[in-house]
Amino acid sequence: MAKDASVHQAQLDRIANGKGFIAALDQSGGSTPKALKLYGVNEDAYSNDDEMFAEIHKMRTRIITSPSFGKDRILGAILFEKTMDSAIGGTPTAEYLWNSCGVVPFLKVDKGLAEEASGVQMMKPMPELDALLARANDAGIFGTKMRSVIKDANAAGIKAVAAQQFEVGRQIAAAGLVPIIEPEVDINSATKAEAEEVLKTEILEQLNALPADCKVALKLTIPTKPGLYDDLADHANVVRVVALSGGYSTDTACARLSQNRKMIASFSRALTEGLNAAMSDAEYDAALGANISKIYDASL
Repeated sequence: MAKDASVHQAQLDRIANGKGFIAALDQSGGSTPKALKLYGVNEDAYSNDDEMFAEIHKMRTRIITSPSFGKDRILGAILFEKTMDSAIGGTPTAEYLWNSCGVVPFLKVDKGLAEEASGVQMMKPMPELDALLARANDAGIFGTKMRSVIKDANAAGIKAVAAQQFEVGRQIAAAGLVPIIEPEVDINSATKAEAEEVLKTEILEQLNALPADCKVALKLTIPTKPGLYDDLADHANVVRVVALSGGYSTDTACARLSQNRKMIASFSRALTEGLNAAMSDAEYDAALGANISKIYDASL
């Protein structure tokens, strides 16, 4: 389902102006066992990576096909590469999301984090990114997501993270996709507030250097100082500023997010909190629906 220009524009309008949030369904190899365990699927339920990814695809399929999961409250969903390559009811996942749910599909493209240096973890190299972006376009993907982590208010480290994020972001935009730039600030950092101030300055510098037609989204840790990122949300090159839950509980993440009127949620663990594979469909839909309602309300 390679998308045409009218579909891309409809998806862009939805992400830029819609009411709701972006669901992060992009747990990758390293975080999948933990996500499955929280979901009630222990490691004895699978014996290799293929079986593990099959279990996580069952989880994602159940979330996406739940009556609670729809365009009235969910704007987009971020997928892991194997999820993009899989199908829901015989329909490729990205196509199913847009055509059946009205939800804009994104793809996680990073290959994980490098070792910590200068108080940050940069992204590992992505030598096959162009090929992946071509596949994403063919699959009908609208945008991408890639994550770095900032542990400390180290100016040189934060500058390097922002530079790397935007360098790759320009490569993604050149391929016709909208990148979500995600330099996460660790919620447990002793210098979280200071790191966020430095990061904002670096992001603004990078945004101001972009061509007028280059659109990006930003995915940022909910700031210690409410409203810190309002200027970024108003920037001409920014489609939307979304918040990651970063390990906060659903209630805490929602309470903090509600103090930032120009950010919407893009939660992963907070979205699936309390869900269990053994639940009946009614229990499952009720639990997921309750999480979605909290996150939606905090995103308004």
